Amino acid sequence: MYNVPYMYPYQYPYYANVPMYNYGRQYVYSAYPNGGVHANRFDSFRSANGNGSVLLTDYGPNPFAVNINEASKQNNTYRTALWTGAHYQVTLMSLNVGEDIGLEIHPNVDQFLRIEQGQGIVQMGKSKENLNFERNVSDDSAIMIPAGTWHNLTNTGNVPLKLYSIYAPPNHPFGTVHSTKAAAMAAEEGNSHGNGNTEVFGRTPDEWIQYTEFLVKEGLEDVKRGINATHILQEFILMGVLVGKGYSPEKAYETVEEWERSGKSKLLVQSKNM
Repeated sequence: MYNVPYMYPYQYPYYANVPMYNYGRQYVYSAYPNGGVHANRFDSFRSANGNGSVLLTDYGPNPFAVNINEASKQNNTYRTALWTGAHYQVTLMSLNVGEDIGLEIHPNVDQFLRIEQGQGIVQMGKSKENLNFERNVSDDSAIMIPAGTWHNLTNTGNVPLKLYSIYAPPNHPFGTVHSTKAAAMAAEEGNSHGNGNTEVFGRTPDEWIQYTEFLVKEGLEDVKRGINATHILQEFILMGVLVGKGYSPEKAYETVEEWERSGKSKLLVQSKNM
């Protein structure tokens, strides 16, 4: 696999019995099966069955704390993004017996892995043909992978290998959930997840259009108000970039508008007055 960093809105969260803590009145955005986005207090993520289950989803870039050992052990997906920020990303991983991550390289991303359950073997090297670094790893092992290094991790034990990974900068779309290794490979190749529909990081093209409809309406209102085209394009391209970084369309709109109001962006102020 050849991975290139992406940052796009979230996919499919799921539930697990994991102690999580989120202090203060911080609001976080979560994805729901129907594609909607909802801002909620942390407590609202608890399931209605009363068993203490919480939603494992991407809580970045909000302040967040979690028992990472328990979260890693409870995760049963090949990969689930737990926290994606501007400068790094935390994902949970689970490798089945005999399964490996797959030989890969991140040209511009440093990576940290920590094993929380099971045992395996890690291999690294400057080329695919010369993986001259090889170590056995198990519970509590930490693995540092420099950017530009070919690497692989294989589960050599008799139980699932549970771990978490830190990428700096982020390497996967915001909210990534890959239920299996095959799903991860299909997503990276831009293929569908076996349903015959073309998906781009968890949404079909029409779902992306629906998701960003708020920005389209706001842009049309600016046209009606007679704001010049250069300014509109600058604003809404910036908003699209922020959506790609994990902002909701509403939050992206508010952020860019604040850049203009506060004068943080002199170019936006300048283009509006053209």
